[in-house]
Amino acid sequence: MKVSFLLVIGTFFCFVGYTSAQIVGRGLEVDPYHYEIKRSGSFDNGTVACAHPLAAEVGVAVMKKGGNAFDAAIATQLALAVVYPGAGNIGGGGFMTARIASGNKAIMLDFREKAPSRAKRDMYLDKDGNPLLEKSQNGHLSVGVPGTVSGLFKTLPYAKLPFKDLIEPAIILAEKGFVLSEREAAGLNADRADFIKYNTVKHIAFVKDTGLWKAGDTLIQKDLAETLKRIQNEGLKGFYEGKTAKYIVEEMKRGRGIVTLDDLKNYEAKERIPLSFRYRGYDIISTPPPSSGGLILAQVLRMIEPFPVSDMGFHTALSIHLIAEAERRSFADRAKFMGDPDFWKVPDSALINTRYLMQRMSDFNPDSATPSKLIEAGNIPISEQTTHISIADKEGNMVAITTTLNNHFGSKTVAGQAGFILNDEMDDFSVKPGVPNMYGAVGGEANAIAPNKRMLSAMSPTLVMKDGHPFLVLGTPGGTTIPTSVIQSIVNIVDYNMDIENAIAAPKFHHQWTPDILYMEKGFGANAVDSLRKMGYDIKERGAIGRTEIVEFKKGKLLSASDPRGDDSVAGY
Repeated sequence: MKVSFLLVIGTFFCFVGYTSAQIVGRGLEVDPYHYEIKRSGSFDNGTVACAHPLAAEVGVAVMKKGGNAFDAAIATQLALAVVYPGAGNIGGGGFMTARIASGNKAIMLDFREKAPSRAKRDMYLDKDGNPLLEKSQNGHLSVGVPGTVSGLFKTLPYAKLPFKDLIEPAIILAEKGFVLSEREAAGLNADRADFIKYNTVKHIAFVKDTGLWKAGDTLIQKDLAETLKRIQNEGLKGFYEGKTAKYIVEEMKRGRGIVTLDDLKNYEAKERIPLSFRYRGYDIISTPPPSSGGLILAQVLRMIEPFPVSDMGFHTALSIHLIAEAERRSFADRAKFMGDPDFWKVPDSALINTRYLMQRMSDFNPDSATPSKLIEAGNIPISEQTTHISIADKEGNMVAITTTLNNHFGSKTVAGQAGFILNDEMDDFSVKPGVPNMYGAVGGEANAIAPNKRMLSAMSPTLVMKDGHPFLVLGTPGGTTIPTSVIQSIVNIVDYNMDIENAIAAPKFHHQWTPDILYMEKGFGANAVDSLRKMGYDIKERGAIGRTEIVEFKKGKLLSASDPRGDDSVAGY
């Protein structure tokens, strides 16, 4: 089936401050004042698809200098911390799923944030047991111990180039600045009041002293540049100890946050065994807990596999209904069974068992929606803001890395003179059983707050292999919509034979059990929507669902595509 969706390619030019010649050639092989948004491309050697064109170009530049996909991942993530501060970060955390070409080995790195050691189960409840959600979603008390920097250093053994070379472009971008697009300026302006409310320092880079930001303005982040230099010179200690750690903790104390120097010093990213499963002959590799993303992918895809999805037709009421019902059941399981495996026994093998999943779908009615109140977690005995990067190189290295601050600009709190935004990941815990977080997701004891525990995530950086060979690298931001967005991209390619550009541009839908709502983007046919309503769905139209970045290995070429829902871009050579 051939389905086409409009992709827009734009170019952003502006002249500010320094000339391009003054910047390019000083460790930065991209021009921060003149850059182009490129939605797709075909390349021979390496490619990066991510949320900002400058970061994509930085990743490709290090590959041109002899680096591989892992070098590009480190450099791109650090650049995103500068040019995409609402989600790209060093003050948050994430996951990486990757394939090492030599040895054909898949790895998964968990650098999810952790609860501080002083965290308590009821820390966001008042004396009557009512949730205080503002405290878990904004400000100092919402901050978890950051993991991104530890994750990048955990990636370094698989890279080729010295770390000092990989971080240098980010330092220059922070120090000299880059021009803002209209979308970026609007994002900074939207959070201006919160930046002022939730910070104790007088001046932060994200608040313009002379008024509102506009397209073409230059965002300079001197304090962040100094922090990046400390990391460049001191390694992990440049973030988790010394001056940077001191700045973080001082800001915590001023705002009654609870992250301590020991919390920072003791943080360590973990390597875990990736979750692997098959769908229609393809091998899919994704994240195990403490991310729920991989399990949701596996459950939903394996629940729909017995059904003739391609024969149902693309975006028909029946095909949407089938996937939504599978999503509904998977999110019910998420609420009961999924959490940090270091604190909670997650029955992951049982959750993706074929017999169990057949039982979960045994009451599927093709003619009507099942109310979520009638769906519970299965019977198993117990023994918007994120960003994604997809990278591949000609050797066959594949890197999918998803990182987050949680909400847009996280806690809205800057780490004092360190100059970067801190996360608000504590809201991803179950503050109270049955009480939804900012994404509407509910949880129970499996995801209860505990000291040093990793909060549950939905991040799903994913690899797909075909006949033992690299096929796809993909992932997306989007909170609880992450796994459902990845699922639809895979189904669009595998079941509907779409090219990668159209697969990720197609309108998306999402159901997460509770609230009992089918969320749909614009672009679905009126007949399908009317039929779904007659089936019993409560449908709500919403804005963009996800911003998928994807790479495909095809006939000796590396094809990449970025999502048209944002300023996302690809680069390659």
